[in-house]
Amino acid sequence: MTFRGVPLRRHAVEFVITALSFWFTAWILPGIAIADFGTALLSAAVISVLNAVIWPLISRYFSRLILWTAGLLGLIANGLLLLLTADLLDGLTIDTLWEAVAAAFVMTVVGIILSTWLSIDDDAVWQRQTVRRMVNRLEPPTPTDVPGILFIQIDGLAEPVLRQALADGHAPTLARWVRSGSHRITGWECDLSSQTGASQAGILHGNNHNMPAFRWYDKEEGKVFTSNRPRDAAEIEARQSDGHGLLVDGGVSRSNVFSGDSTDSAITFSTLLDKSKHSHHAANYFLSDPYAISRLIALTFADAWREVVDRRRTRRQGIEPRLKRGGIYPLLRAATTTALRDLTIYTLMSDVYRGVPSAYADFVGYDEVAHHSGLFAPTALDTLRRLDAQFARLEYAIDEAPRPYHVVILSDHGQTQGATFLQRYDRSLKDLVDSLIEADIEIAVPEMSSEGWGNLNGALTEAVRDKDSRVGKLLAVATRNRVVDGDVVLGPAFADEKAQASGTDTAAESDVIVLASGNLGLISFTDIAGRASAEQMGTRFPGLIAGLAEHPGIGFVLVNSETLGGLVIGGAGIRYLSDDHVEGEDPLIGFGPNAADHLRRTHSFVNAPDILVNSFYDPHADEGAAFEELIGFHGGMGGNQTHPFLLFPAGFELPDEPIVGAATVHHLFKGWMAAINGGTVPPPWSVAEAPASAPIPAIATDG
Repeated sequence: MTFRGVPLRRHAVEFVITALSFWFTAWILPGIAIADFGTALLSAAVISVLNAVIWPLISRYFSRLILWTAGLLGLIANGLLLLLTADLLDGLTIDTLWEAVAAAFVMTVVGIILSTWLSIDDDAVWQRQTVRRMVNRLEPPTPTDVPGILFIQIDGLAEPVLRQALADGHAPTLARWVRSGSHRITGWECDLSSQTGASQAGILHGNNHNMPAFRWYDKEEGKVFTSNRPRDAAEIEARQSDGHGLLVDGGVSRSNVFSGDSTDSAITFSTLLDKSKHSHHAANYFLSDPYAISRLIALTFADAWREVVDRRRTRRQGIEPRLKRGGIYPLLRAATTTALRDLTIYTLMSDVYRGVPSAYADFVGYDEVAHHSGLFAPTALDTLRRLDAQFARLEYAIDEAPRPYHVVILSDHGQTQGATFLQRYDRSLKDLVDSLIEADIEIAVPEMSSEGWGNLNGALTEAVRDKDSRVGKLLAVATRNRVVDGDVVLGPAFADEKAQASGTDTAAESDVIVLASGNLGLISFTDIAGRASAEQMGTRFPGLIAGLAEHPGIGFVLVNSETLGGLVIGGAGIRYLSDDHVEGEDPLIGFGPNAADHLRRTHSFVNAPDILVNSFYDPHADEGAAFEELIGFHGGMGGNQTHPFLLFPAGFELPDEPIVGAATVHHLFKGWMAAINGGTVPPPWSVAEAPASAPIPAIATDG
């Protein structure tokens, strides 16, 4: 038997959990007393009734105040409900309101622990009661039989890693979809560079030309562009967009770098400074529920503690490679793996209840953890499993949505791993360059925001710019000394970004700028107009190109010759991109059959660096070396970093040829959306007659 679509047995278990949480809370908090466990059960019953009767009125008529008080009014209201419960029952005593508020929070924490132990997710109730009610009040949907489509990105998850995770039970929701026959998996090959900025520009806008890395030095502009810096992202999107992006027809963008031309975005870097494109009610849907706030706080600190425990485990067991993960990193990790994840999934569920035609959301937790711990590290796979649980929650929302939905899960790139360049050779790429040129040449390595800091700063920037919210006002005060051009900039990049914004940036005045994007290095000579040729650099810096190419940590360098065009130079050979002939040993062996095509494309960019450097890749050990301090990395070529995946409805068609390039994915998605609107695809969640897994194009490991 069921009640509101939920088995009665589950309601009973949740009721007992509430009673146990209340009883334990009374045991540990002074000022609260419960006569016996029978009173705890009765209290749980009264609380359930009061929440069912009173909380809908609170969420309906006081959501603005809850938002304005950063959810504190919700916590106070929950405390008042506990006080009312105490007034109604003789065996329950609560001395003050603040003890009641504390009790509400502790009950939430205990409930999380017990629900996790019993493998119960009580958020289904939240989905039906709170979000749907708020949606119906603020943006009542119009039911339709025309399906919508959700594109959900798991940042940094390679197709081979996904398949292994499915087989090992780390993503049971996705495994169930595939095994049921409703979804299939295929791999695709992303562009050079293999990173979120270029991939999302291609997927969402169909154009990622002239984006050589996650960050690059633009000689014409005289500055460093960083994909996840809001002002840069807005400028990049203006260049890439033709006004017909993936989300242009009523779609929504959630936690992305670029918007896909959506007019409804939340935590999207390219629109953070454009309030006209912000989602109007996204924060309301999350902050309306006090249990969501308590849950978010508790889970964020729990994830930070998990990071501390895992760091100690890796050090105790002598696991290599490993990074220093102390300081503020545990909280930074928790901000991306838990806080940003929950904000995004709650907002996405509200979009489903609103019946939006399409949505694209990015979840960055796995990518962040794998960067610091490794692709298959237990903590990375645990992060993936926790995200997979959110997809199960999303299924509940889809079942109750005003329209059916197709769901596509994808990644924008993968990751490759290995000890960093600095760990292996006791010198950075900047140190190597410095050793190969004259002593009087000034080399700059601008400190730019990492992806982790960028994600946190983006969320804070959006909150600060909401002047109608007390959250924004409080954060504005707290971060007032860390704002650059309207962007909140926490982390080590603050000084350099402030200098760049104020025009006092010394990097542009340096002779050489060295940047890193995973295992991709970019070297630019600021005093040479346009792209420096191999001949110019050979005259001014003899031995530089050869010294780089011959270093054991470098696989190849790409330079431009005035007479020979693009040259890919390795330690034992040269590949000429103009006609693909090779002298000596082909430097692209091991980097895949499309490596030369990717390099030809990058070579054509007007803002290609003077020297593009790619680390070595050992296909036998499946390792490379990042020029940043990252164990799991992406940005260049070599290994699984260029092999993301699509997990898509089985009734959708794939092209006959392998999928290469993010723009190809964009056109594929556009075709799927057109087929949905034209009614030429099976209904959502239809089971395919074909095998559940699509054949994967073979990926060569040598040239």
